[in-house]
Amino acid sequence: MTFKGFQQEDFETFSIEGLDERMEAIQQRIQPKFQSIYDEIADELDETTGIPMHLHIARHARRTVNPPADTWSAYCHNKRGYKKHPHFQVGLWHDNVFVWLAYIYELPGKQLIGEKFLEDIDQWKNSIPKHYHISKDHMQNEAILVKDADVEAILQRFTTIKKGELLIGKRFDKTDEILYDGERFISEVKEIIKTLAPIYRSSLEVRN
Repeated sequence: MTFKGFQQEDFETFSIEGLDERMEAIQQRIQPKFQSIYDEIADELDETTGIPMHLHIARHARRTVNPPADTWSAYCHNKRGYKKHPHFQVGLWHDNVFVWLAYIYELPGKQLIGEKFLEDIDQWKNSIPKHYHISKDHMQNEAILVKDADVEAILQRFTTIKKGELLIGKRFDKTDEILYDGERFISEVKEIIKTLAPIYRSSLEVRN
């Protein structure tokens, strides 16, 4: 299935009341698009990262009452799960689409990764385009442009605080025309992953 782009109703999904009702819409509207995005980038994803990557689609299985405020897919070298590993994400909030290289709080050994990033802080910062975004909490719909961020302070927090997280990539407002053009969005996802792949690979080396 070719990815043809997102639609306005994808973002309207997050205004649907009720867990079952919203989950049904996520499964019908959004998850097939996650699959088609992965299908289109899979070969290049493996080549760019230098390692076989696997698709994981968030199931929100732990939820029993409150419907999810966002949803996502993840690409990870581990076939069984992604939360305990560095991984890439493509997902949606009600007002934006995000493409992240993600290090979330469940990641063991994130202190060592953070220390390596801090040791190479100048090279690390220079490798990330200033128009990219950075976030310190995957559960909050918040991010800041790299050019406006205190990157070192964010890395310090990620390294020293147990719940500290680090997400780097790009967010696209729901009004951005690129989201509705499948070919352009796929090209953008590939370019973001290519740009961030050296950081991804370096963090895998730390953990090994």
